[in-house]
Amino acid sequence: MAFTLVFTKLPKAQQPIGLAMFALAVTFAPAIGPTIGGYLTENYGWQTIFFVNVVPTAVMVILLYATLERQPMQLGLLREGDWFGIATMAIGLAALQSVLEEGNKDDWFGSPFIVRLAVIAAVSLTLFVYNELVVEKPLLRLRLLTQWNFGIGTIAAVFLGFALFGSVYLLPAYLGQVQRYNAEQIGNVLAWTGLPQLILIPLVPKLMQRFDARYIAITGLLLFAASSFMNIEMSLDYSGDQFFVPNIVRAVGQALTLAPLTALSLGSVAPQDAAAASGISNMMRNLGGAIGTAVLATIVTKREQFHSNIIGQSVDLGREEVRQRIAQLTDYFMAHGVTDPTGARQQAIIALGNTVKRQALVLGFSDTFVVIGVVLILAAIAIFLTRKVKAAAAGGAH
Repeated sequence: MAFTLVFTKLPKAQQPIGLAMFALAVTFAPAIGPTIGGYLTENYGWQTIFFVNVVPTAVMVILLYATLERQPMQLGLLREGDWFGIATMAIGLAALQSVLEEGNKDDWFGSPFIVRLAVIAAVSLTLFVYNELVVEKPLLRLRLLTQWNFGIGTIAAVFLGFALFGSVYLLPAYLGQVQRYNAEQIGNVLAWTGLPQLILIPLVPKLMQRFDARYIAITGLLLFAASSFMNIEMSLDYSGDQFFVPNIVRAVGQALTLAPLTALSLGSVAPQDAAAASGISNMMRNLGGAIGTAVLATIVTKREQFHSNIIGQSVDLGREEVRQRIAQLTDYFMAHGVTDPTGARQQAIIALGNTVKRQALVLGFSDTFVVIGVVLILAAIAIFLTRKVKAAAAGGAH
């Protein structure tokens, strides 16, 4: 609804400002959320994070009630609702979301549960798409995707959602699993992805008045991609301080991306189709995020296994340096309370195995940042294929 209000209530000249404010909600909130959540978790308990929306929601309800014009209720429209489309979409997306979230944990299609959900998702979403294309008043007007800028822009939005939510998943996972950061420490690292956007996003409408929105969006996507490529050479010493520069670059890239991308994809959509188009765009971006999180979690697991096997081939008891390392660790454990030499040696072998696993995990995370970078480059290519929006659609930008 926020998206729709920007395109239906604001004059064309003010829409870039509205889009920039909307971008704060989409890109700034996921970045700063872990910071606030981490602070609350460490100082007041994890339960408190569920109350973080209480005050903003109360303020929002009051402001909406006071400012939006009154409109009569039209309950009769319920009879015209696309209830079959609603049901098939709800069932299909719920099943798909469950497959994506639980698949990696349950060994994907090796699990009968995941197979059943995948079949339900495939059947329900197929029926949903067919229904939306044939009914007179569909829930989502999928035919809007045949409009060039909106269709290509929606593809780019899927890629952006993949990278946006995927990176929000990857960074805390890496810092928690590899560097053993607590929730508050993770939040402090991620804050540098969110805070710069408070300064940068309000400047984007001015840029959109001076430059082609396509070039602004492409620049943002390429900067976002560059920030991911900065993290592909990680080591065991790569922690919070090393993420500072990549996170700043990522913040700049994200700030430059969403508002121009939205103006490109929705600028050519007719006002009466704004609500339908915004629903499709937001749903697809969030779906891209769900797919991204699932895909990246799977890649981390698979690549960790791959690197562990490669490294493990070099950790051979027949090698002198391996025997020396085990001997050093055995002496260490015996000096720290393990009196049995056999037990100390066993502890040393376990410690060496954990080191191999940790190093493999680092390499696995490095590989996933490559994937994010490539996806963002694909999004930039998609934007390059869009047509220049008309001057009115960009708020007099051109």
